[in-house]
Amino acid sequence: MLIDCDACVMRGPGCQDCVVTVVLGMSADQGSIRIDDEERAALDVLAQSGLVPPLRLVHAVSSVEPNTAAEGDAAADAV
Repeated sequence: MLIDCDACVMRGPGCQDCVVTVVLGMSADQGSIRIDDEERAALDVLAQSGLVPPLRLVHAVSSVEPNTAAEGDAAADAV
């Protein structure tokens, strides 16, 4: 998972209560960090237990899957 602080809408006010700042010791000025699935799971367990704050990463725009239906397909026409 890529944690990109530059793309986070919580940057600034949310940084003080984010696991990236508190546990990983990274400031929002450092840009981004990549963690693997096991690290993410461990951070989630710690956050659910109340031992660390949760990840506050919020992207401004959700990813939208492009329409993959073939042209002339009923699914493509429905969109």
